[in-house]
Amino acid sequence: MSEYILELNGITKIFPGVKALNKVQFNLRPGEVHALMGENGAGKSTFIKVIMGVHQAEEGEMLLDGKPVHFKNTRDAQKAGIAAIYQHVTSYPHLSVAENIFVGHMKKKFGVIQWKEMYQEADRLLQELNADFNSRSIMGNLSVAQQQMVEIAKALSLNARIIIMDEPTAALTKRESEELYRITRKLRDEGVAIIFISHRFEDMYALASRVTVFRDAQYIGSYDVDGITNADLIKAMVGREIKDLFPKPEVPLGEEVLRVENLCRTGYFKDVSFQVHKGEILGLTGLVGARRTEVVQTIFGVEKLTSGKIFWNGKEVKISSPSDAMKMGIGLLPENRQIEGLILDWGIGRNITLTELKSYVNKLFLNEKKENETAKNLAERVDTKAVSVFDKASSLSGGNQQKVVVAKALGSDFKLLILDEPTKGVDVGAKAAIYEIMGELAQQGYAIIMISSEMPEILGMSDRIVVMCEGRVTGELSREEATQEKILALAMAKHTVVEGGVQP
Repeated sequence: MSEYILELNGITKIFPGVKALNKVQFNLRPGEVHALMGENGAGKSTFIKVIMGVHQAEEGEMLLDGKPVHFKNTRDAQKAGIAAIYQHVTSYPHLSVAENIFVGHMKKKFGVIQWKEMYQEADRLLQELNADFNSRSIMGNLSVAQQQMVEIAKALSLNARIIIMDEPTAALTKRESEELYRITRKLRDEGVAIIFISHRFEDMYALASRVTVFRDAQYIGSYDVDGITNADLIKAMVGREIKDLFPKPEVPLGEEVLRVENLCRTGYFKDVSFQVHKGEILGLTGLVGARRTEVVQTIFGVEKLTSGKIFWNGKEVKISSPSDAMKMGIGLLPENRQIEGLILDWGIGRNITLTELKSYVNKLFLNEKKENETAKNLAERVDTKAVSVFDKASSLSGGNQQKVVVAKALGSDFKLLILDEPTKGVDVGAKAAIYEIMGELAQQGYAIIMISSEMPEILGMSDRIVVMCEGRVTGELSREEATQEKILALAMAKHTVVEGGVQP
C-alpha cells in the first residue's frame, strides 16, 4: 500500500505563450496538512486545477492510493473524494445554505428532491463544524468566514478524503482564521488529507507538518516545517535573500499636502484629524471595525462628509466626488482590487491608462501606439509579470493585479496616494516590490497614506502611525516610539489616549 494518498510527478501544463507548470511534483499523506507556497504566478492555482480536472496536463502522472488516475473534469475528482475550497467563494447568494451544500448532488428519490432529508443532513454537517447558523440561512447573508464553512460542509457532503484550501484566510480576521484552524485540525485528526495554499507563514506554522515550494512554475523542494527557517523559505520562494523586506528610505519631509480636521460621517466615524506631508508615509491602522477605509473613502469623495474640514496645500477644499479628488491630485488604490481597482475583462494596458485615457485622444482619434507604449513602460516599472499588455487583467495572479493598480496610479499626476491594504493577498516577493515602489515614490516627493492590518508592514514602512478604534483616532505614534504593544493598546482603546490617561 502506498505511503501517499495523492502523488503527482513531472506535471507540465502549457498555455499559449507560457509554461504554467514545468515538471512539478507533490505528494500528500493521509491525515496530513501539507502547505503549498510560492509567489503569485508560481503555478499553485494551475496545479490545483490540474488535480481537480479543470486543466489537463500535457505531461506527468497523478496517483491516488498508488494507482494512476486521470480526471477529465471536476465531477471525476469529486467522485474520487477530492474537493477544493477557493479563495473567492463561488456560491449562489439567493439560495439557502443547504442548497449551496448539495448543489450538483441533490438528494433525490425517484427523481424527487428530498428536501427534509437534505436540510437535516446539512444541519448535521454544520453542527460538526460548530457553525452559528443553520441550513435554511440565505447564503448571501453570511460572512466570508461563514461562507467558507459552507464550502467545507459541501466537501464533507461529498465524503471528501482530500480537501484543497486555496488562500482560505486571505479575507478573514484573526479570530475567523483561528476558527478555520480549529476546523482544519479537526478534519486532519479525522484522517482527511489537506493541501493548504497560503502566503502567510503563520498559517503554515499553525497547521502544516510539511511545506512544498513552487517558483516560476517549477518545483523547488519539500521541507519539514519544523526544520526550515523563515529566511530559507523566503529564499526558496523568491530565489534570492530578502535581507531587508522593508526598504524604507530616510526622506526629509516637505510641506504639508493634506490635513483633515474633525471629520465626521454619521454612523461611521467622528472627530478624525491628521495630516500628511510630501515624502511621508503615514500608516493608518486599527482592528476590524476601526473604520479606516470609510475615512479615506470620504476624503476621496466616494461618501459624503457630515462635518469637518479638509485642507489641500493649506487651503480648505470641498471634495464631492472621486473626480474632484483626482483633479486635485489624490489617488486611491482600493482594498478590493478585483471589484474596485480593475476591469478584469479589459487588457492590462487599458486598465493602466484608464484614468488618463483622454490624454491619448487627438481630436476624435485615440493614439493607441502612444497609449500602449506608456502602459508597457509603467507595467515594466512595477515589474508586472505578463506576456503582453494586451493580456486580460483577469489572467494575472493577485500580486500582479495589484502591481497593475499601482501602475495605473503612477500614470496619473497624483501628489497624494492612498493605499488601502496594498499587499493584501500577495506573496513575499510581490510585497517587497511594492514596498520598494512606495519608498521610491516617497523619495520623489509623493505623500502616501497606507492603510494596513499587518503589524510588521505598519512598523516597517511608516514615518508616523495613526491608530483608530471604532471610528475614532485613539493615538498617534512616531516611527521611533512605535511598538506592536503600543499600537495594539491604542487599537483596543475606545477613547482617545492622551498623555497621562484616557480621554473620555
